[in-house]
Amino acid sequence: MVNNDVETASREDLHELQSERLRDIVAHAYENVDYYRETLDEAGVSPGDIESVDDIDTLPFTEKEDFRDEYPDGMFAVDWADVKRIHASSGTTGKPKVVSYTEDDLGVWREVMARSLSAAGVREDHVVQNAYGYGLFTGGLGFHDGIQELGACVVPTGGGNTARQIDMLQDLGSDVLCCTPSYCLYLAEAAEKRGIDVRDLPLSTVIIGAEPFTDPMREEIEDALGVTAVDVYGLSEIIGPGVSIECADAQDGLHIWEDHFYPEIIDPATGEVLPEGEEGELVLTTLSKQALPVLRYRTGDMTTLNYDSCECGRTCVRMGNVTGRADDLLIVRGVNVYPSQIEEVMLDLDEVAPHYRIDLRRDGSLDTLELTVEHHEEYAGSSESLRETVQARLEDVLDVTPDSIDIVEPGTIGRTEVGKVQRVYDHR
Repeated sequence: MVNNDVETASREDLHELQSERLRDIVAHAYENVDYYRETLDEAGVSPGDIESVDDIDTLPFTEKEDFRDEYPDGMFAVDWADVKRIHASSGTTGKPKVVSYTEDDLGVWREVMARSLSAAGVREDHVVQNAYGYGLFTGGLGFHDGIQELGACVVPTGGGNTARQIDMLQDLGSDVLCCTPSYCLYLAEAAEKRGIDVRDLPLSTVIIGAEPFTDPMREEIEDALGVTAVDVYGLSEIIGPGVSIECADAQDGLHIWEDHFYPEIIDPATGEVLPEGEEGELVLTTLSKQALPVLRYRTGDMTTLNYDSCECGRTCVRMGNVTGRADDLLIVRGVNVYPSQIEEVMLDLDEVAPHYRIDLRRDGSLDTLELTVEHHEEYAGSSESLRETVQARLEDVLDVTPDSIDIVEPGTIGRTEVGKVQRVYDHR
């Protein structure tokens, strides 16, 4: 169901609105953030040079290192008296990226999250179990506020405590579950061990995000839980979850709320903007954030853009499912491959479970790739036979030959109850 006129606006009307907001946000950033004033001056660009979104490629990029260099509040564009909430990234690779919100920013976040939930099929009379983590991570509170804004009932279970999650699904008859894709599969396994078939529960929809996944993994989730699995996308630096989402009607790309977030696709090596339909790195510009305006942020996420109208009636651009990150590219003996491509090949095999691990090591001057895969519980063949099957498929589809393939029993590879699952371990 479409709930907002802007969701079906013409490209011309969207262009006009985006241009107006871009002019304002560039001026706001230039006047209030030293970092942007300095980088725009270095690039020879002034706010007056920006007449429309057609001029956006004259602006310099913002990168995650800029947030860390300006830690904690160097990217803020308002006084602390106007900041009403703080969130932050995990900081696993260095200082966390601290993000801030004014009251108006929180209102925008609630609005785009309510839009997203509605597009995913959530209704006011639904019970929505929110299993994203609360705290500095944007997932928990972002979903929580959006569910309430929509008018549905929120069950704030948060991350982890799987036994309680299953109890709540049963006892409250939750209609919708919000969590990471890997946690969906973990929860289904945990329920099965208790003799519970999640497919028999009222649960009809899961809204999954925070980590990349492939279509075969989506199919595994939908089959294991008996649900429709809808992909949601967002990141703390831009606002949190709610930047884009699939509609339940089509599940054919994620609708970006373009009145608040302007997308581009660039070549990650050159920074050049790519034509529609070509895969590259997603770049986002906030068009309405006041506390933390962000210009041309390099997300690192690899995807495509499709400007055709969706069968649901929405006209906003759709991004493809994220296939991986620009910095996750593996080069194995001269062959470029993303972990998600390996996952997609393996999950196309009925004998393989949706759990794997990649270990990268260095032997002298050569990089090596070790792959660990779980076989399905129903698989009755030998490990050697399955190893040969997996190797042959990887060689055929990706032209990749792992240095070793280890086939292990179901449940051997570690599961994650809280946070994002780790698939790749780089020991180099």
